[in-house]
Amino acid sequence: MVNTHFVKETGLLLLNRQRSVVVNLKRLRRRLRRVFPLCVEESGDGLFGLKQLPEVVVTLVSDQRIAAIHLQFMDIPGATDVITFEHGEIIVSTETARRCAKERGHSTEEEIALYIIHGLLHLNGHLDATPVERQVMHDVQNRVWLKTRHRGHYSFRQAATLT
Repeated sequence: MVNTHFVKETGLLLLNRQRSVVVNLKRLRRRLRRVFPLCVEESGDGLFGLKQLPEVVVTLVSDQRIAAIHLQFMDIPGATDVITFEHGEIIVSTETARRCAKERGHSTEEEIALYIIHGLLHLNGHLDATPVERQVMHDVQNRVWLKTRHRGHYSFRQAATLT
């Protein structure tokens, strides 16, 4: 199953290239329309790199696929939640999102949105290699995630800390 969705009013292209997890793409697109402008304004290095990209491609994949990408490009075995490439590509594991969402008590789409926010912030100059960078990035990420969520559904503690 390959579904391609343009997210109106953004430079986002959302590709669903997995069959493992049912994802409400309509809900996710609505969320991304709110997320994108906030992430664009949250530059980690003052260069606003996200504004320079003609488009950002977000691809939803299985754990098996993201594990292969993780090994190929980062030389790290195993699945991960999200991988971001500087040229404007964000790869998200829906199976990891489903597992983590269940643990945190929210929907798979919410978890995927969190991963996409994380990727967008990386594209906009945020780093998470050191504890200080990680804390700053997670604060911004959680602020965007909470600001764009549906009211009354989630508490701050449920926002994930991605590594």
